[in-house]
Amino acid sequence: MMRQLRSVGLDFVTDAPVLLAFAAGLRADADAVYRALTEDTEGWSAWFRAVASALPTGEGRRIRLTGGVRFAETFLAMDEAERFAYRVDATNLPGVRALLEDWRLAPMPTGGTRLRWIFAADAAPAAAALLRVARPAFDRAFADAVRALDRRLAPAPVA
Repeated sequence: MMRQLRSVGLDFVTDAPVLLAFAAGLRADADAVYRALTEDTEGWSAWFRAVASALPTGEGRRIRLTGGVRFAETFLAMDEAERFAYRVDATNLPGVRALLEDWRLAPMPTGGTRLRWIFAADAAPAAAALLRVARPAFDRAFADAVRALDRRLAPAPVA
């Protein structure tokens, strides 16, 4: 059963009780990465293995993870080729009180894009501890997703 979470704004990404941040580089340029994050909602399940389905809802989207966790999200920031942030408004994940995810993009000096994912949460003590302990799993999932997204966005070889 879905439960409503506390509504938070973009400042939550700096003062949430649980903050997990991950970063990686992609060969693709920031415009292509940004479009994949914001415009190709259904495509998330092709490159982010944890995502079973993603459906746009106008001002947000509905996400279902492979383990059955569901999220109803509202977009908070869509800054062209720089930032994509959203708040989770409802979930069936127990113990979570507020959740915000923030994706930051920056061009790298050598070409490509540095992608940073910030996962900000407020949760009951047991759920917060579980999120912190799961950090290595989040890290692996992010690294795998970035590699898959980079392959998906790689330009076709010139014949």
